[in-house]
Amino acid sequence: MKRNVLIIGAGGVAQVVAHKCAQNNDVLGDLHIASRTVSKCEAIIQSVHDKGAMKQDGVFKAHAVDAMNTAAVVDLLKGTGAQIVINVGSPFVNMTVLEACIQAGVAYIDTAIHEDPAKICETPPWYGNYEWKRREDCAAAGVTAILGAGFDPGMVNAFARFAVDEYMDDVKSIDIVDINAGSHGKYFSTNFDPEINFREFTGTVYSWQQGAWQENSMFEVGREWDLPVVGKQKAYMSGHDEVHSLAANYPQADIRFWMGFGDHYINVFTVLQNLGLLSEQPVVTAEGLEVIPLKVVKAVLPDPSSLAPNYTGKTCIGDLVKGTKDGAEAEVFVYNVADHKEAYEEVGSQGISYTAGVPPVAFAMLIADGTYDVAKMVNVEELDPKPLFALLDDIGLPTRVKDANGDRAWNA
Repeated sequence: MKRNVLIIGAGGVAQVVAHKCAQNNDVLGDLHIASRTVSKCEAIIQSVHDKGAMKQDGVFKAHAVDAMNTAAVVDLLKGTGAQIVINVGSPFVNMTVLEACIQAGVAYIDTAIHEDPAKICETPPWYGNYEWKRREDCAAAGVTAILGAGFDPGMVNAFARFAVDEYMDDVKSIDIVDINAGSHGKYFSTNFDPEINFREFTGTVYSWQQGAWQENSMFEVGREWDLPVVGKQKAYMSGHDEVHSLAANYPQADIRFWMGFGDHYINVFTVLQNLGLLSEQPVVTAEGLEVIPLKVVKAVLPDPSSLAPNYTGKTCIGDLVKGTKDGAEAEVFVYNVADHKEAYEEVGSQGISYTAGVPPVAFAMLIADGTYDVAKMVNVEELDPKPLFALLDDIGLPTRVKDANGDRAWNA
């Protein structure tokens, strides 16, 4: 059994991870959290204690680390005795943290694909450009590495696997739909790191259709979805991490990712992009100061973690999967609904952070008890989803199914 967890990162998702790890420290053991700014880690730990979240007395320590420095991460792993890393830092650090875990023989979990700060929306398959190149090294070292273990990517991959296994003889399409029907009350903001958020939407939109990669521009393809709880919502086809692994595992299916956007967000985004303010390339001001426009925009927008106290409304994220069963057409929507206010009351974060932060803790617990300790690198859809769904029913993100027979719990 693996115990003792190191959390990398100190943002809104890390706060959720910290609270959920604390609520389950009887399984996970000693807890540690590290980022470049140790005071942010200390504040998260204090929030855990303020809510009395520790299930039992135990260790929860803060550390400073440069996660871009593999040797420093290895030293921290050895010093803490951590056997599981939950990496919820910037996607820029994925490969250095993964390398540290391989060297130290420690299980690795992340929630997003690696990104090169100098590149936007690389040519598919994105995992193939980075993480998948270390598959053999993980297997040789006997290191479990679960990639994209947040919500999307993460739970939506598990939803796809469940839908195909339980409802299909042959899968024809997987449409992942992410709707945030909440309101944060700000003129304009992003729900997680603005730099990462905008980088997703300034490049080519890649989808997997007709057995090949297809290209569109952002906001080019949109449609209205009628979903449980949140009702009718407009969403646009977007490029996203999970499409790249699902396309490898279900190449016969059309795979698309759809994200909900309001007209106001699109208008502001379009102005920022047209002015060049979303560029990752440096520019020089008249005063001779070199700045990166995207980082300036990030600096002036609200910190996503500051949105939580006044956030209202719900999210609905799920997979509409179509195919055939026993020669007939089959269709099922597998999904979760989360509430922003309930998330804030429990862990001090808004619902987007909550949906991203709870699943990696569930994966850590399933590594700890051996269920998912597979000693190799996998994407989420390569694991049996039922143990994950059962655990998440207990710790905060229940899975539901809607098909021709109605809307019900996944195991009803």
